Amino acid sequence: MRWNIDLHNLKDMKRVKNTIGLAAALVATLTACTATPPERTPETERLLGELRTVHQKGIMFGHHDDTMYGIGWEGDEGRSDVRSVCGDYPAVVSFDLGELELGGTESLDKVAFDKIRKEIINQYERGGIASISWHARNPLTGGDAWDVSDSTVVRSILPGGTNHAKFGGWLARVADFIGSLRTAEGVKVPVLFRPWHEHTGSWFWWGEKLCSPDEYKALWRMTADSLRARGVDNVLYAYSPGAEPRDTTQYLARYPGDDLISVVGFDTYQFDRDEYLANMERMLRLTTDVARAHDKVAAVTETGYEGVPDARWWTGTLLPAVAKYPVAYVLVWRNARERPTHFYAPYPGQVSAEDFVEFYNDPRTLFAGDI
Repeated sequence: MRWNIDLHNLKDMKRVKNTIGLAAALVATLTACTATPPERTPETERLLGELRTVHQKGIMFGHHDDTMYGIGWEGDEGRSDVRSVCGDYPAVVSFDLGELELGGTESLDKVAFDKIRKEIINQYERGGIASISWHARNPLTGGDAWDVSDSTVVRSILPGGTNHAKFGGWLARVADFIGSLRTAEGVKVPVLFRPWHEHTGSWFWWGEKLCSPDEYKALWRMTADSLRARGVDNVLYAYSPGAEPRDTTQYLARYPGDDLISVVGFDTYQFDRDEYLANMERMLRLTTDVARAHDKVAAVTETGYEGVPDARWWTGTLLPAVAKYPVAYVLVWRNARERPTHFYAPYPGQVSAEDFVEFYNDPRTLFAGDI
């Protein structure tokens, strides 16, 4: 019975399980590294090997901007709302490069890019994984990523388009940033890169009603080719639709190709619990089916319940939904310091904090100290 489990014993069980799983993962990783493609660093190939096998140990927990800011704080060195609650950092931390393309010093969330670089390196050095999204501004209208007032934006930035050269400069800035992710010893930090996400909706300028399938795929190709041409060899690409697909055909309608993508995932959030669970079940089934058929890593690339008002949400809703499927990680969105009701992970004293500790201690979940 869940209510009678001793959490300290659970953590011991978790350590034993993870030690066994680590040995299996190491063998698989070494095997994967025997034929490293020239366009990826050995560390990036090693990360892919770890992602492929981590589900044998458990599901990694992730949180967006975890070490940047939280409820009531910003920029404190080493601080994290997740760590303040459970004593450990998330296994995956995501960051966003929105507005890097403009050449400024801060992201769309008013975080310095130098700080983002530092925290990506910190996450790598503690044994964790970093994921990067990019809410690029609208290169045609000058609006933000959510400006869908014109349906020709993608067309305008593809080869031959009026904004192609301009967008090439934007991609160069992204490439230079990713290439700058190096440890003090000069090791390039491998990262997941997840651009052009939630494209099955139409709230971003690259969404389904704003471009054709061929245009969307060409956008992906242009992005990857541009980064590669500037020496970026430390990324794994993640394909991340929303919860709109009803079957694998719809899921793959704009898929840019097996030679490009390493991680397949999806984004969905809870508003109504029953609808959320139905979406999670359908998308987890679709995503893991695609991962199996295409030899990819499956993940829940964005999810959460704003404000987490359900005191048992972590162990009563999220964990039962994802634990049935072989996914590498599940990542919740940010704890906004400028919007105190806009948070997706608990902080000390928050109504779901105690349940989150139980979620952390469950042997099926992995945090930075477990990988």
